[in-house]
Amino acid sequence: MCYSAMVTQKYRDFIRQFNADIGIDEFIALYVERARNPSVKIPRAMDANFADPQTEPERRIRELITAHDRGLTEKWQRDLFKQRTRLADAERSLQVKVTKKAESDRRIATEKVNWLLGKLADLNRVEPKAIDSRIFPMHYALVMVWENGRRVVKPMRYHCRPAGKPAFYDSKYPGCYNARRDNLEGFWKGQFGVSHGLILVSAFFENVSRHRLEMQELGPDEKDENVVIEFRPQPGHEMLVACLWSRWVGSDGEELLSFAAITDEPPAEVAAAGHDRCIIPIQRQYIDDWLNPIGDLHRAYAILDDRERPYYEHRMAA
Repeated sequence: MCYSAMVTQKYRDFIRQFNADIGIDEFIALYVERARNPSVKIPRAMDANFADPQTEPERRIRELITAHDRGLTEKWQRDLFKQRTRLADAERSLQVKVTKKAESDRRIATEKVNWLLGKLADLNRVEPKAIDSRIFPMHYALVMVWENGRRVVKPMRYHCRPAGKPAFYDSKYPGCYNARRDNLEGFWKGQFGVSHGLILVSAFFENVSRHRLEMQELGPDEKDENVVIEFRPQPGHEMLVACLWSRWVGSDGEELLSFAAITDEPPAEVAAAGHDRCIIPIQRQYIDDWLNPIGDLHRAYAILDDRERPYYEHRMAA
């Protein structure tokens, strides 16, 4: 399962490379939704598209981002004051008598103070970092689709909720950020051959067994552990990764755009690193055929089979 990936979040890159249009209405709807529900996970690299707004819609989004960041700052500052007070109280108590409660309060408050200071510093930084472009399940990413005869880029959640299914599918099927190639005409029959997308990926991350990675047998008293491995194509470049997407509409008119990356059996070097699935990068010559499948499943499978086949170099993720 591709549980995390480093993706391109700059929509101007899609405009420049693929002559794509931008679904600005979907961007506005997403940021309005985050204003209503702050738990919506929009990576900072996506926010950065609107750092220097040039149009009225972009200015509207910039205002929503500013209000969101201000709300987070105020919340974290309140929490910081609360934890610093807790820390001071614990330290005063420990000067009088050492108790487990006071020691626990000091430890927990210290950890939370450091975490909050880090979050506040991160929120205020200007320089970009690689983590700003990394997505996890339930995070949003830029997905290129086909609409009205054009390539269009829209923000979508990385965990697909198929149209017509109940909202509880998000928890019932927690692995729906990936779509297995051998189940495209099963679970994903409503999307395969109907609504295809592409994301730009420069690296992906997998949880693997340390013992499988090191090709060692578990000892009788040993417990296996997971480690995170980063895979990058060599030579390094952005891959066009095949996805399925859906526009879900609730009974109250609520809309959700979401997607899943298609995965298949891994190449030898990924399998040797201990993982049993891999994303599928398509060749650029097939972009429009993939994005506009018109129900031709035979053609869609042929594109997935005639994929780009880079060598994936791996290392322990930082």
